Amino acid sequence: MRRLGRKLNRRYFPTANTSRGRAQDRARVAGGQDHEVQYEAEKERVSKSKVKETVKKVGNSRKKVEANLEK
Repeated sequence: MRRLGRKLNRRYFPTANTSRGRAQDRARVAGGQDHEVQYEAEKERVSKSKVKETVKKVGNSRKKVEANLEK
């Protein structure tokens, strides 16, 4: 790896736009990001506060959040 201060080599720092990164991001609900909370609330037809509560309760796994909201 090159020394600091020089241009960073992309080989060592891949971009976040890999297919693996996108899939992992879609598998989670970011409770602090309004657009993700809004999307999940509209999808499950519940309030945004209910989605935020659920994320705090069960974690940020999209499957767990959706399963808990369906109850």
